[in-house]
Amino acid sequence: MTTVLGIIGGSGIYDIDCLENPQWITVESPFGTPSDDLLVGTLNNVKMVFLPRHGRDHVQTPSSINYRANIDALKRAGVTDVISVSACGSFRDELVPGNFVIIDQFIDRTFNRKKSFFGPGCVAHVSVANPTCSRLGAACFEAAEAEGIFVHNGGTYLVMEGPQFSTLAESKLYRENWGCDVIGMTNMPEAKLAREAELCYASIAMIT
Repeated sequence: MTTVLGIIGGSGIYDIDCLENPQWITVESPFGTPSDDLLVGTLNNVKMVFLPRHGRDHVQTPSSINYRANIDALKRAGVTDVISVSACGSFRDELVPGNFVIIDQFIDRTFNRKKSFFGPGCVAHVSVANPTCSRLGAACFEAAEAEGIFVHNGGTYLVMEGPQFSTLAESKLYRENWGCDVIGMTNMPEAKLAREAELCYASIAMIT
């Protein structure tokens, strides 16, 4: 199978200017409207498909993003592997702004989002015990290290509903009792849906 790399850009990442033959295309989904059109092009002879998670004008809140339509649109565009980039807060002294973390686990605290492609009439139960793709995560880590980027390999991402940030009491719970490393609002149900869609999914947290 030919690899088609999908990139989901988080806050501050609304375009990729290094693609060859870039073209914005519209992909329709039966699950609704994706956050934006898809930017299709190639980089080093690899086909790439980029989607700005919040839209190019940052018009979608974490709760209003149509995660099902986004993942479905990438799948329909032929994507096989997805690298998801998101801005996150840190619970660890050693994770400072400007660092990156290759996420390998999540705690999902969202409650106002459609989290599955399945439902009445089409029932399935998919394992997300290991919610990210170790092969793709390792490739991201190695590529970052090769470029001299300060990156941590492995971490647990607490995904909250938002749009407000957590209270101090909640943050203490997540850090001290639950062992979370970073906190953000967007990787769930994105990672679960990618697993249902049989996409290899890696998550990169940018500490802000």
